[in-house]
Amino acid sequence: MGDMDPHIFAVAEEAYKQMARDERNQSIIVSGESGAGKTVSAKYAMRYFATVSGSASEANVEEKVLASNPIMESIGNAKTTRNDNSSRFGKYIEIGFDKRYRIIGANMRTYLLEKSRVVFQAEEERNYHIFYQLCASAKLPEFKMLRLENADNFHYTKQGGSPVIEGVDDAKEMAHTRQACTLLGISESYQMGIFRILAGILHLGNVGFTSRDSDSCTIPPKHEPLTIFCDLMGVDYEEMCHWLCHRKLATTTETYIKPISKLQATNARDALAKHIYAKLFNWIVDHVNRALHSAIKQHSFIGVLDIYGFETFEINSFEQFCINYANEKLQQQFNMHVFKLEQEEYMKEQIPWTLIDFYDNQPCINLIESKLGILDLLDEECKMPKGTDDTWAQKLYNTHLNKCALFEKPRLSNKAFIIQHFADKVEYQCEGFLEKNKDTVFEEQIKVLKSSKFKMLPELFQDDEKAISPTSAISSGRVPLTRASSKPTKGKPGQTAKEHKKTVGHQFRNSLHLLMETLNATTPHYVRCIKPNDFKFPFTFDEKRAVQQLRACGVLETIRISAAGFPSRWTYQEFFSRYRVLMKQKDVLSDRKQTCKNVLEKLIVDQDKYQFGKTKIFFRAGQVAYLEKLRADKLRAACIRIQKTIRGWLLRKKYLRMRRAAIAVQRYVRGYQARCYAKFLRRTRAATIIQKYWRMYVVRRRYKIKRAATVVLQSYLRGYLARNRYRKMLRQHKAVIIQKWVRGWLARTHYKRSMQAIIYLQCCFRRMMAKRELKKLKIEARSVERYKKLHIGMENKIMQLQRKVDEQNKDYKCLLEKLTNLEGVYNSETEKLRSDLERLHLSEEEAKIATGRVLSLQEEIAKLRKDLEQTQSEKKCIEERADRYKQETEQLVSNLKEENTLLKQEKEALNHRIVEQAKEMTETMEKKLVEETKQLELDLNDERLRYQNLLNEFSRLEERYDDLKEEMTLMVNVPKPGHKRTDSTHSSNESEYTFSSEIAETEDILLRTEEPSEKKVPLDMSLFLKLQKRVTELEQEKQVMQDELDRKEELVLRSKAKEEERPQVRGAELEYESLKRQELESENKKLKNELNELRKALSEKSAPEVTAPGAPAYRVLMEQLTSVSEELDVRKEEVLILRSQLVSQKEAIQPKNTMTDSTILLEDVQKMKDKGEIAQAYIGLKETNRSSAMDYHELNEDGELWLVYEGLKQANRLLESQLQSQKRSHENEAEALRGEIQSLKEENNRQQQLLAQNLQLPPEARIEASLQHEITRLTNENLDLMEQLEKQDKTVRKLKKQLKVFAKKIGELEVGQMENISPGQIIDEPIRPVNIPRKEKDFQGMLEYKKEDEQKLVKNLILELKPRGVAVNLIPGLPAYILFMCVRHADYLNDDQKVRSLLTSTINSIKKVLKKRGDDFETVSFWLSNTCRFLHCLKQYSGEEGFMKHNTSRQNEHCLTNFDLAEYRQVLSDLAIQIYQQLVRVLENILQPMIVSGMLEHETIQGVSGVKPTGLRKRTSSIADEGTYTLDSILRQLNSFHSVMCQHGMDPELIKQVVKQMFYIVGAITLNNLLLRKDMCSWSKGMQIRYNVSQLEEWLRDKNLMNSGAKETLEPLIQAAQLLQVKKKTDDDAEAICSMCNALTTAQIVKVLNLYTPVNEFEERVSVSFIRTIQMRLRDRKDSPQLLMDAKHIFPVTFPFNPSSLALETIQIPASLGLGFISRV
Repeated sequence: MGDMDPHIFAVAEEAYKQMARDERNQSIIVSGESGAGKTVSAKYAMRYFATVSGSASEANVEEKVLASNPIMESIGNAKTTRNDNSSRFGKYIEIGFDKRYRIIGANMRTYLLEKSRVVFQAEEERNYHIFYQLCASAKLPEFKMLRLENADNFHYTKQGGSPVIEGVDDAKEMAHTRQACTLLGISESYQMGIFRILAGILHLGNVGFTSRDSDSCTIPPKHEPLTIFCDLMGVDYEEMCHWLCHRKLATTTETYIKPISKLQATNARDALAKHIYAKLFNWIVDHVNRALHSAIKQHSFIGVLDIYGFETFEINSFEQFCINYANEKLQQQFNMHVFKLEQEEYMKEQIPWTLIDFYDNQPCINLIESKLGILDLLDEECKMPKGTDDTWAQKLYNTHLNKCALFEKPRLSNKAFIIQHFADKVEYQCEGFLEKNKDTVFEEQIKVLKSSKFKMLPELFQDDEKAISPTSAISSGRVPLTRASSKPTKGKPGQTAKEHKKTVGHQFRNSLHLLMETLNATTPHYVRCIKPNDFKFPFTFDEKRAVQQLRACGVLETIRISAAGFPSRWTYQEFFSRYRVLMKQKDVLSDRKQTCKNVLEKLIVDQDKYQFGKTKIFFRAGQVAYLEKLRADKLRAACIRIQKTIRGWLLRKKYLRMRRAAIAVQRYVRGYQARCYAKFLRRTRAATIIQKYWRMYVVRRRYKIKRAATVVLQSYLRGYLARNRYRKMLRQHKAVIIQKWVRGWLARTHYKRSMQAIIYLQCCFRRMMAKRELKKLKIEARSVERYKKLHIGMENKIMQLQRKVDEQNKDYKCLLEKLTNLEGVYNSETEKLRSDLERLHLSEEEAKIATGRVLSLQEEIAKLRKDLEQTQSEKKCIEERADRYKQETEQLVSNLKEENTLLKQEKEALNHRIVEQAKEMTETMEKKLVEETKQLELDLNDERLRYQNLLNEFSRLEERYDDLKEEMTLMVNVPKPGHKRTDSTHSSNESEYTFSSEIAETEDILLRTEEPSEKKVPLDMSLFLKLQKRVTELEQEKQVMQDELDRKEELVLRSKAKEEERPQVRGAELEYESLKRQELESENKKLKNELNELRKALSEKSAPEVTAPGAPAYRVLMEQLTSVSEELDVRKEEVLILRSQLVSQKEAIQPKNTMTDSTILLEDVQKMKDKGEIAQAYIGLKETNRSSAMDYHELNEDGELWLVYEGLKQANRLLESQLQSQKRSHENEAEALRGEIQSLKEENNRQQQLLAQNLQLPPEARIEASLQHEITRLTNENLDLMEQLEKQDKTVRKLKKQLKVFAKKIGELEVGQMENISPGQIIDEPIRPVNIPRKEKDFQGMLEYKKEDEQKLVKNLILELKPRGVAVNLIPGLPAYILFMCVRHADYLNDDQKVRSLLTSTINSIKKVLKKRGDDFETVSFWLSNTCRFLHCLKQYSGEEGFMKHNTSRQNEHCLTNFDLAEYRQVLSDLAIQIYQQLVRVLENILQPMIVSGMLEHETIQGVSGVKPTGLRKRTSSIADEGTYTLDSILRQLNSFHSVMCQHGMDPELIKQVVKQMFYIVGAITLNNLLLRKDMCSWSKGMQIRYNVSQLEEWLRDKNLMNSGAKETLEPLIQAAQLLQVKKKTDDDAEAICSMCNALTTAQIVKVLNLYTPVNEFEERVSVSFIRTIQMRLRDRKDSPQLLMDAKHIFPVTFPFNPSSLALETIQIPASLGLGFISRV
């Protein structure tokens, strides 16, 4: 095949030989554009098989196989604008062979007949050939009964306007068709039946309808075309006439007969004609297959596929779409097969070869046939009751536009779409897609045809098993052209069979899949038909058009890839035979292979240009051409030697004979030419004279006639125009007068009306502005001052930004002033030049005047010459002087002109320079503005990242604080040895770490101390910022605590050394203080017990009227509880004062004189707040101790004082022992504190190391650190201001307490009065039943609950809620909506305590849930979604204009009215950030075990990395079972994450940020492991990684997440994979690598190159010199020296505002949530 030009017989021969040699079925795929010659090529291939193989029997099967072509062409081919014999259906003919490879039979499958051509043809096109063949043979006697006429008389054959094909005789073609039918066994009767049905279709097309009204139509009585149709078909005329104008509508109970309009009737007629023709086509194919079927068992077959080529017309419909879809599938099969053969050839010949990638058009096929593809959406729209082409087009735009690169929308059409096929872009019109895909026909019309008396017609409309052609059975795989029969099923009379039919598109897709399976099971051979031109011209070849087709069908790509390897190959014998002429006799050996090797080594010096295989020699591109040139040169030299002698003799002989003949001919010809020329000159001269006079006469007469006529016309026309002008002027004058009066009246009327309307509008507007101003003043009176105090820090920032803007404005003004100065300078220079120019003009005028004077002097000299000849000498002098003056003047003028030119040039240069300077200044300012904008954006992102990191650190410190607090609580609650009492440090710890200022919270803390079973009260979120301040203060006090610890250790050591020397006076003092402290603590405990008893008394009361919030008893108890709480706070403060005094006294103890100095002790005691009592007791005790023992017995007679003294001594001893025990306990506590301080030291050292590292950073980083410090300082200032605000709030609460005390006193008086009243009266009065009629009202979107049900609400809605059930059964974000509706009701009641409590409980409960189930992805995702939705609701209904513009009018009515929850929005935003960071950590923990195995270790492409790099030991995987995690595992996990987030209703922008973070984790971990593993750095692993990344990108494309920025995070990994695959030898390769790897650092690039390990001997390691070259080229790149990527990095998250369209009043609360205690308002 390679020696000769391409021929169809060569392809057929190759297929036949391979079938016989390999014992495998073959296929010949003929493809190309419409009109390229596919049908003819298929016929020639079949003719070759019929000729070569012969027949196995005497039935001449090969003739029958060839005879099927005329029949199928006549009923399936038609003329189009591209082809005169275009196949409008596809066919696949399987030619069967026996074991001796002789034809035994054949089978034909057909695909998608273009039925619409039966009823419609475009311009310059025809219907199917059979109709024109019938019309051309209408005069035959056997066709008289068909009543046929010329094709121009039938509607179905005259629409194209081209009924005749040039060079084709339809009558002769009809004879060939009938002869082929006879050969295939179709009898004459059946042939006449076929022609009868076809003639009936033609007559049916001429049936016309007349409109009765808009919804009905009729057929004229005894309509001739319909009468002929009924006679031919054997049906009743009246019945057919009725059902052509009516249709039956069946319901479940009744059946209606409805008339149809004229348009519907015409469409129904056309649908019936198409249906009959399709059934007839199936019947003919069935009989052809029966005739070709053989009873002998088939051993093998060769399939010939002749399918429609790629088509694109001006209007492309459903048929072109299916045709091009089939060509896409065939092109994909061609690519796969060609590349596979190429690589198998190299492997078989043992040629070193590396596997190559190739283009795949799978995306286009996926666009058409995948889920939610074009065919899927088309079938879905066909199922819709009211589906139209327009709605289908909109679905296509919504699904694929801007999401698939191969799908486009025309600019000027909403009913079309464009698909980028492998060959070209094709625009498809959507009109008619649904109707052609449904392929419906009225059932009643089919019933009429089934009742026909014509026997052949009912055979076409049998049941499903019989009506479908045998070619659609499983063995043949043919597509039925219509869906099932319209006959209703027997089991369900009211149900039509069309409900069970499949659409045409679905059937065609299935048939294509079967065809692909058949082709893949055979060895394919390809015939690419190239269309020479688009105009059907013979012997015309359009090179550009041919190259376009070659490129579209993949031939050029195949050639290019083949050229990259060894595109030319010869067997050794073929090479020897062809290039024998290049060998000498001594080079020829008996071994052909060795002979070829010897010759090639001489002819081709570079041995890399060829390779020796087992049976063939492979050449690179250009080598065969070089050998051919040598061979041609050798042959040409031999031919020239032979030719020169023969040609010389022949030409010499021919020349002599021609010379003699030429001389004789010239003699006679020259004489004849001379005579003819003389005759021609005479005749020319005579004709010229005659023409001259005749033309003059004619022109003169014509001119006179025209002139007379013109004069007459001018006179009449001028008179007419003058009269018209007069009339027009008169009418215009009168119209002006009328307009003047009318316009005056209209203007006065409009002015009066406008004044009235303006006055009314002014009144309304002023009233509205006054109301708005009043409302604004009210709002400002409530919230402006607080808002100002809360946002002083923000105002400072705004002022700073404003200052920056002012500075920029100043710079801009300076630049403008400079520009103005330059303009002034330019203007001054211009004025100077103008003045110089005027001066030059004046000098020029003077020169002219001087020239005039010279002329006058010359005249005078001339006069004087006549008169005064004697003064000749003087005259000469004067003349010379005049000439000299003239020359000087001319020289001066020329100099002035040159100077003027120079000045003009300088002026233009200055103008140009000024313009350039202005342009440069403008560009510089624009660049600066753009750079500053970008820098501000970067600063904003960095600030957001720092803030979120600080928030993360704060959450960590908060958790640590909670843990330390719990540990301290446990330490404090441990009982002391010897006494069961509570240490005073317990209350102090509570005071130090309790930040709540609410009375209820203080009560709950006390209850928690006494009753461990009680639940912990959540922290008030209004003090969230104060907690931040507290954390920063704790960090600042680390060093101070360390210093104090050292000092205290020294004091403890000194106190231990002098403990024994301490006098008893000091011990007594400390014992007294301890007793006082114990007394206060016991009193505190007593108050707690009283408080608990009050609470129990409240809880034990069963009567709801007593415990109700409005009952008198309840008020009394609450007032008592308040007073007890206040007293408890006072006692607590006293305990704190005592403890502080004790600590201060311990620090004030000195080593020497402290214990003996009583004056200092007295002063210390007098500093206490208990003033007199403690001081007097201490002085009395001191004086008692001062008295001597000798005086004790003399105090009184009975010795009572002595006894008292002895008792005190015993008490002192007891107190001393207690002091010792307390000392031991304090020492234990000091040890614990030392351990904690040691840990703080370590933490401090670590912080100092971090600080030292920061100091070593470059100046830019230090600037960032300073900026961070400045931000922290501003935050602290803001917190201080907020603390001052809280102090003011405390003052307000104290005043409220005083008011409550006064109210308590008043209440006691009322209680005293109420004691005289019986309890029954108290109970009966407030619950007196009263019937109040109430009207039904609309729900306001609020939920009401009682204060005591708050914990229950939080428990059911947050703590015990299961995310899985909510995501499946409820609407997304339902908990957030419920909580916000509860907040709305509290806002409606203006209850700030309720709002604060609910929001605080909600936030703390969410934190508890996340702390408890923080490792569950569904839980974290669920609460992230609901927290964001709650935040959006607070924004949406906040009442701010920026958010209200997204709401409906009804939603704006639901806005909050009393409270500004901006602070809580910030708290919720911080909580959402914490949840997002926790979600990222959960994702990382789940994905991290999968990434290395799935992205690096698992072989997604089998066989690519099967060879391990040499010299490396096998590494063990991090997973126990190798291959546990694959890329599919990662994709499944990603799908799981995405589906969970979508089910929870997470914002799409937030989902994109989560996906971006996931892909960053995947890319960072994969790249880090690649940089640390040498066995992963190879060419094959690079291919593996690129494939895996492409799968991840495909996942993003399927999820419509390509614009999320996730793909960019994989860029370093992609570039690392490309680095493993590119060539790494030359300097050009180094330059390419440097430009390609812009996302990798220099260290990473060098690391990959060092780790690169070749897999086989055909690859090489990267040389050291190449790596140095890379380093030299990258030395100027400023990137991080860090080798590994930070896999823990988290991108800053934002929460864009996403308003909800859900109306709050429509939300229903399901009973499964257990929220029955909540009521809708």
